[in-house]
Amino acid sequence: MVTVNPGPDTVRRLRDGMARGVLSFPLTSFHDDGSLDPDGFRSHVADRLAADPGALFPACGTGEFFSLDEDEYRQVVTIAVEEAAGRVPVVAGTGYGWAQAVRFARIAEGAGADALLVLPHYLVAAPQDGLVAQLEQIAARTPLPLIAYQRGQVAFTVASLRRLTALPTVVGLKDGHSDLDRLQRLTLAAPDGFLFFNGAATAEIQARAYAAVGVPAYSSAVHAFAPEIANAFFAAVRDRDDKTTDRLLRDFYVPLVELRDRVPGYAVSLVKAAARLRGSRVGPVRAPLTDPSPADLDALRALLTAGLDLVGAAL
Repeated sequence: MVTVNPGPDTVRRLRDGMARGVLSFPLTSFHDDGSLDPDGFRSHVADRLAADPGALFPACGTGEFFSLDEDEYRQVVTIAVEEAAGRVPVVAGTGYGWAQAVRFARIAEGAGADALLVLPHYLVAAPQDGLVAQLEQIAARTPLPLIAYQRGQVAFTVASLRRLTALPTVVGLKDGHSDLDRLQRLTLAAPDGFLFFNGAATAEIQARAYAAVGVPAYSSAVHAFAPEIANAFFAAVRDRDDKTTDRLLRDFYVPLVELRDRVPGYAVSLVKAAARLRGSRVGPVRAPLTDPSPADLDALRALLTAGLDLVGAAL
């Protein structure tokens, strides 16, 4: 029987990890035929952990949560927990409507995950009462600490955030909207100790802006394929080394975002392609995502080579 870590301990470990390094969102490995590759995923996770992340977030957006069935999800979370072995918190993704989210939550609980990232619900727009009710229903059915993720059709008001923070197991909010006015209001309204995360796409681009409103912690897709770059950038921002920060932004992150924006879904597809270029056995993306075109793959290879050169590493 897996023992669930108590909420306060998980929050402490997350806070400590957030201060130490980037939040790593590993890719889910597939074979060329689209089936899950557990051994490839185990190797990929072990490599991420060797690069000293602050926490591990398996089966989330970058990990193609939306494409996993329940048995695959169980394998992914179990492997992540086994490889982490308590060294860093493991926060598994969950989502869809609350009934399905609870099914995934119970799988994650049984696999030994420390907490859950509640991804935006599926398809429909909803009023604030419904957004809060979604978290209430999940919180009532799992003891795991929950981090709400506002992105897409989910955006909480200050009043809604106060209702969420009244739930004992809702411990944090990940923001993907990059509305810094709204976010500042939320951080000021939250109780002491509530966790906030920068979850913008290619979060490094806005890391300094988020930090200025009290949200220094961020998720890094780059850590999934170039932890040398991700860690160098984190250290530069932490140390207020603006020269290094600007150089990495100008010569790597901004061109990466421009390449990412060419095709819908490249936020995951390019990350996976870059990991393959580094020798990671992550395989292709699953439909409806598509792998990069040959021309975009060549551009990615050149950009990755240049980015690694900036931090004294090689492809």
